[in-house]
Amino acid sequence: MKLFSTVLIAASLTASAVSGFAQEAAAAKPDLAKGQASFAAVCAACHGPDGNSLVPIYPKLAQQHPEYLVKQLTEFKAGKRQNAIMLGFATTLSEDDMRNIAYWVTTNKEAPGTAADADLIAQGQKIFLGGVLERNIPACAGCHGPTAAGIPAQYPRLHGQQVDYVLTQLTTFRSGERNNNLAMSEVAAKLNDREIKAVAQYVASLK
Repeated sequence: MKLFSTVLIAASLTASAVSGFAQEAAAAKPDLAKGQASFAAVCAACHGPDGNSLVPIYPKLAQQHPEYLVKQLTEFKAGKRQNAIMLGFATTLSEDDMRNIAYWVTTNKEAPGTAADADLIAQGQKIFLGGVLERNIPACAGCHGPTAAGIPAQYPRLHGQQVDYVLTQLTTFRSGERNNNLAMSEVAAKLNDREIKAVAQYVASLK
């Protein structure tokens, strides 16, 4: 009888856990229609109607990892990642809003990037794929992947990203103005101006 009771309790706990996971999964399911509407109202002016910004200083969000975008919006709202413009917008968003927006915009295809300096692109490719060994600078591909596709939540997709945006982010990581990723701060601190420009040109050139 005692064994039966123990099994019954365990089964009940398991059922509760499964039910809890199911509820979490249901709560986490994004509403893409709401995401599209919210994006049009809040984000499109800077990031473009489909997440492909035409303004070089604003990042493309199309085809980015949704988990990464949710993380960044959350950090903007909390002040962990500092940007006065994004703080104003993120403060108005709930967790559901962030999820809906992120999962909708990332369903759109990234527009081709533009980069024109062949010498910088070649140098950027070497740094991105192989690092700078003599100065202990690791390859960007170690975290962002050999095709700059990134890793969900942790490392963004850089493939085809705006030159000016990437350049600004690496520069602010180096200066400490952006400090929401210790690994990036440590890597950027070792890069000089030309190397930063080279990496930015290279990722933008990827098709």
